[in-house]
Amino acid sequence: MSPRSEPRDDGRRKPSRWDGAPAEWRDLMRLAADLASQAGRLHVAGAHGDLQIETKSSSTDMVSQVDREAERLIVDMLRQARPADAIMAEEGSDREGSGDVRWVVDPLDGTTNFVYGYPAYAASIAAEVGGVARVGVVYDSVTGMSYEAIAGHGAWCGERRLSVRKQNDLSRALVATGFSYDAAERQAAGRALGAILGRIRDVRRSGSAALDLCNMAAGRLDAYFEAGLAPWDHAAGALIAREAGADVRHLLSASGHTPVIVAAHPILMPALLALLVEAKVISES
Repeated sequence: MSPRSEPRDDGRRKPSRWDGAPAEWRDLMRLAADLASQAGRLHVAGAHGDLQIETKSSSTDMVSQVDREAERLIVDMLRQARPADAIMAEEGSDREGSGDVRWVVDPLDGTTNFVYGYPAYAASIAAEVGGVARVGVVYDSVTGMSYEAIAGHGAWCGERRLSVRKQNDLSRALVATGFSYDAAERQAAGRALGAILGRIRDVRRSGSAALDLCNMAAGRLDAYFEAGLAPWDHAAGALIAREAGADVRHLLSASGHTPVIVAAHPILMPALLALLVEAKVISES
C-alpha cells in the first residue's frame, strides 16, 4: 500500500477580497478591523461590571466609562501604529495629523442600548484618505459580526458579500430611523414619523446608526434616514451601505439646520425622498 500523500503547499496565497485595493487601504482595513474587534470585546467585558454613567448634551445623551476606555484603547493604538494620522473621536480624543489620513471613531455606538443591556451596540471606525472615507468597519459587539468595506471593492460580513434589497415599492419598505437627543427635535421627528408610518411597511429603531446602516447593507432593511448625526455615527456605516449598492445622501433637514442621512436602494430613493419632503423631514432643495 502506498503511503498517504500529503497536500502540497505550492506557495500560492488564497485570494483576498481586498486584493485589488491599494496597499495602503488594505493596511488601514487590517488595523481598523483589529481595533474594532478589540473595542467590541471590551464592550462585552464591561457590560458585566458596574457602569459609571454621565450625561453630555442632554439628560438622554449618556456616556459610560466603557465608551471612554474603548476610545482610549483605539486612539492609543492608532497613535502607536500611525503617528502621522489625524483622529476624530466621539469622546474628544481629536488630533491633527501631518498626513492625508484621518480616522473617524465611534468607540461605542448605541450607548443607551449598552447601558440598558439592549443587544444593539457596536464599535465604528472609518479611515478617510484625502477627506474621503475609503475604509469602514462596524463591529457588532453582541453578535461578533464585523461589517467591512473598502471603497470600490464591496462590503462584506465574514464570507458574505453584502447587497441591499431591491425594493421598489415604498408601501412594502421596512425603514429604520433614529431620534436626536434634543427634546424639541425628538418631538418634530415624532410628528414626521406619524406622517410616514401609513405609507411604508413598518419602521425599526435600533438605537445604533452604524448598525442600522449595516443591516440595510445586509438586506435586513429597505431604507434608513436619521437627522442630527455626527460624522462618527455614520462614517463607517455609510461607506458599508454604499459599497453594498445603496444610494446614500447627506441632506439638510426641513428646518435647514440639521444634517439628515438618507439611504436606500437607488430605485427606491426617489419615492423615499418625496415622502421625506412631504413629512417635513428634509428640505425640497
